[in-house]
Amino acid sequence: MATACGSPSDTTRAVPAEPVGVPDGLEQFYTQPVTWESCAGYGTDGPRLGREGAECARITVPLDYDDPDVATAKIAISRVRAGGDRIGSLLVNPGGPGASGLGMATVAASTELAERFDVVGFDPRGVGASEPAVRCLTDAEADAERARDDGDMSPEGIAASEKHSQEYADACVERSGLDLLAHVGTREVVRDMDVIRGVLRDEKLNYLGFSYGTRLGTVYAETFPDRVRALVLDGALDPEQEPVEEVVLQAAGFQRAFDAFAADCARYDTCALGTDPTQAVARFRALVDPLITAPARTTDPRGLSHRDAITGVQQALYSPSLWGSLRGGLRSLADGNGDTLLLLADMYEGRGEDGTYNNVNDAFNAIRCVDDPRITDRALAGEADTRFREAAPFLDDGRGTGQAPLDLCAFWPVPNTGEPHTPEVPGLPPVLVVSTTEDPATPYQAGVDLARQLGGALISFTGTQHTVVLDGQRCVDDPVIRYLVSLEVPESDPHC
Repeated sequence: MATACGSPSDTTRAVPAEPVGVPDGLEQFYTQPVTWESCAGYGTDGPRLGREGAECARITVPLDYDDPDVATAKIAISRVRAGGDRIGSLLVNPGGPGASGLGMATVAASTELAERFDVVGFDPRGVGASEPAVRCLTDAEADAERARDDGDMSPEGIAASEKHSQEYADACVERSGLDLLAHVGTREVVRDMDVIRGVLRDEKLNYLGFSYGTRLGTVYAETFPDRVRALVLDGALDPEQEPVEEVVLQAAGFQRAFDAFAADCARYDTCALGTDPTQAVARFRALVDPLITAPARTTDPRGLSHRDAITGVQQALYSPSLWGSLRGGLRSLADGNGDTLLLLADMYEGRGEDGTYNNVNDAFNAIRCVDDPRITDRALAGEADTRFREAAPFLDDGRGTGQAPLDLCAFWPVPNTGEPHTPEVPGLPPVLVVSTTEDPATPYQAGVDLARQLGGALISFTGTQHTVVLDGQRCVDDPVIRYLVSLEVPESDPHC
């Protein structure tokens, strides 16, 4: 594993003395020194990062780039320095939105990328170890939130859900502040990414983004097309897509992943969904629907709620590597025990063994609600719920009425700063998009469309998982690494 620090001549010879491409009025941010230190004080990823040879720092950015002298934020970054002939830095983001990216500094270990690049992770503003962080719920309130039944689509249930959304939004304002909530979106994060590029003395950006990280890469390319050296976007979000379409297509993707899991599970006599995949949805609903009124027994005193059961299943559907855990979890649930599904739900929800939560969910909500237009049309909300149930029958609890509560974002206290649109990227160099045919979370077609919009190349991977780069698939990793190192773009759109 080539993660050890190289000699000064290896790791600094390509670094210019001064930052390049500094916008007027932001000189103090681009020219600030970076003080690298132990990652021990950088959240839950910190101790592990230290063991894997990473170092961490925080850099200062304006909270509002339109008024940079009023307030600032600090962005947590991590780095594993290049072990050999250094090209520059490679900035990596895992997605979310709201996911911590500090651990991504080690993502390229054992590949040529670790030799040629300082691999840099970061927690976007409002996230993880960056300061201030978005916070809305206490740990106890987050536990209570997961135990709620939010599926009642009667008029009374809809009113209760909307009241709860308003209370959640009010709690976000009280604990995070309007200024942070207004400036936590993608529009600002890509400006932070350029400050990171500047303080690391990279003339141009090298970037690898997964899932929501593809949105960051796309908007960076729109904002700074002349500052891109190499851009790899895996698990694409389509910038032209309306939010409702995105949710419905994602539901269809998870249904396909569930069907694939059910077919695999049917090979085992112990499969709780039975040996006939055509009956898997009905058997699954028979397992989880009773949890609406009575949580399953768990060793943890919380029990397994209906909401957590669904969350745990969806967590496992992100990757076939978790199908064994899901198969065991459903078998245990059939036997009256919800421990495994609760652990999978905790993984998704960011709950540690000590009962504390990271802020992934609060940050997810804050970023989503400021990035996208909100739905305030009740007819559209009802139509979206109906279409969601039709697209993913395994997620349909049978309580649809054609009506639905307005989404949380309808009650959000600050305006959105993003809209669906076609990217304009004049002068953007060739970029590389990777898309998986049966990705449950980011549909394959979104990658096809993003490659077209950016004028980039496309690598298609046949599989049922969410993202694939640096996951050990040589037919994907080899051309990605060649592109990042040598800027060699595949001549045609390869499939593997």
